[in-house]
Amino acid sequence: MTTAPAAPTASVSPLDTADHSNGETLTANELPSDPSPQAAPAPMEAAAELEATGESDAAPQDAPAKPSRQAMLQAQAQAVQPVLEKLFALYPQLFGANFLPLKLGIFQELLARHPEDFHKDTLKLALGQHTRSTRYLQCVAAGMPRHDLDAQPVEPVAPEHVYLTLLELFRRRQRNAREDLRPKFRAQLIQAFEASGLPRQDYIAKVQTNDQHATALLEEALAEHAEKLARTEALMTLFDSSGKSAAEFADMYGMDPREITRALAHRPKAA
Repeated sequence: MTTAPAAPTASVSPLDTADHSNGETLTANELPSDPSPQAAPAPMEAAAELEATGESDAAPQDAPAKPSRQAMLQAQAQAVQPVLEKLFALYPQLFGANFLPLKLGIFQELLARHPEDFHKDTLKLALGQHTRSTRYLQCVAAGMPRHDLDAQPVEPVAPEHVYLTLLELFRRRQRNAREDLRPKFRAQLIQAFEASGLPRQDYIAKVQTNDQHATALLEEALAEHAEKLARTEALMTLFDSSGKSAAEFADMYGMDPREITRALAHRPKAA
């Protein structure tokens, strides 16, 4: 039986900052594999939580024993759940059945609009759990724009955030999959690259990480895109010189006329 390849480790580039205050950002390394309350937080998150409370790993010998990680997670889940329910009640279009990417600075706007409903610490935890969930990452990866509290689109998600989201989703899925998910991942990267509208080198400069495995997958995807671009350009050159209609040209070469029509409508430009 073929063993599925190891998924790349995400870098420490910002993934999505919509859920953090005071300029803090969520990094791909901080994403847990499972956003449910039962999943243990990533080491960096656990350390950050201890530092935020002013605690250190080395407690005095006469200090009371610290609660276990499981106890901390349970307490956190109990504190976060009411906040998530309140967000759903107030903003079902953002936090309901279908998630939407949140605008940058949404944390501050929620506190300003609902000072009696939310406390900054529990709100930050709730938004962090929300934006690390697979469902939220999927809406970001789909290329949807960021939305304000009125569920109005306000800005696109940055290409590097889309890329890191795709990388994290691939990492989660590949870890539990028997089959090789790299071909699908490369197709998603190609789609994200085309949607960015950036030249190849500009895109690489924005999204490239220190993860060699992830970089190799990105290079494979961009090489595949270049090959697709070359084939389409060759096809269009042949079509232009034929003097035929799309239907006639397709019939000559045994092609689907819709393929010619799509190529004409979406002639890609060389990066």
